[in-house]
Amino acid sequence: MSLDDDAPAERRLPAILPVFPLDGVILLPRGHLPLQVFEPRYLNMIDEALGKGRVIGMIQPRLPLPHPLPDDAELAPVGCLGRIVSFAESEDNRLLITLRGLCRFRVSEELGLLKGFRRVKPDFAPYLADLADPEPADVDRPRLLQSARGYLALKDISCDWNAVDNASDEALVLSFAMMCPFETREKQALLECATTGQRASLLISLFEMAVHETDGPAPEAWH
Repeated sequence: MSLDDDAPAERRLPAILPVFPLDGVILLPRGHLPLQVFEPRYLNMIDEALGKGRVIGMIQPRLPLPHPLPDDAELAPVGCLGRIVSFAESEDNRLLITLRGLCRFRVSEELGLLKGFRRVKPDFAPYLADLADPEPADVDRPRLLQSARGYLALKDISCDWNAVDNASDEALVLSFAMMCPFETREKQALLECATTGQRASLLISLFEMAVHETDGPAPEAWH
C-alpha cells in the first residue's frame, strides 16, 4: 500500500484498514484530529500503522456506546481514513498523535482482530472526490457564525474568534463539525454530507435547534 502523491488515487489507498472506533468523534477530509492513545490494543494499532503508511480509519459505533467499546459493537457504515502527521510519547506511556483526514470510506467487510484491534476492507470509490482540491463552498458565513456563537455560549465552549475571522469557510465548517459535542447520529450525518455547503447548512440547523430548545416558550405563550 502506498500513499505517494504521484500514484493514482485508487492505488494510494489501503485495501485493509485498521480502525479506531470512537463514539462522538469524527474525522473529516483535510481536518486535523488530535488523539491520546493509551489502550494496549490501540497502541498496537498505532505501532502497526507507523510501519505501514501511517494510516488508520476513524469510525463511530452505529449506536451511542461508552468507551471502551466492546469488540462486537456494530460500526457505522462510513468512516474516514487519516494519516498520522504528528507523533509523540508521553512520560506515562500514552501516545499523542494528530491525524489529517484524507478520504472517507464505506465499510465493505470487517475482518478478524489483529493484536486486539479491529480491521475493515474499506470501499473508497464513493468518496474519491475527497482527494481532490476542494471547490469553493456555498456557505452562509454570517448565519453560520451567528448560530455558532449562540451554541458555543450555550455549551460554555471557548473559541478564538480572531482565528475564526481569519479562517476559510471550509476550515470553519471542518472545525465546528469535528469539535462540537453533537450526538452520535448528528456527527455521522455531518460526516456523510456530500459537500461543505451541505455540511454548513446542517451545522446551522443543529446550532439553531439546540439554542431554540433551551429558550423555552416565548413570553406571550405563558399567558
